[in-house]
Amino acid sequence: MNWSIALAALWGVAANVLAMLPSKDNHWTRAYILVAVGIPILGYVTYENGPWIGLLVLAAGMSMLRWPVIYLGRWLRRRI
Repeated sequence: MNWSIALAALWGVAANVLAMLPSKDNHWTRAYILVAVGIPILGYVTYENGPWIGLLVLAAGMSMLRWPVIYLGRWLRRRI
């Protein structure tokens, strides 16, 4: 296992731990932080392992942060 995959796995564990902790703002602040940290990790994974592994890691991240993805899709649909 290389460092990029290990960082992505660590990001996934951190996302799950943060989801278990109570939050007053429905976890939106944590979601923004996870997105800001996850995008460079996704780029690093894609750079080291290729686009197919990058797409798998992207799908895993989108499954953990599904509500920001749903709201982004709704916003884009309204704009089009």
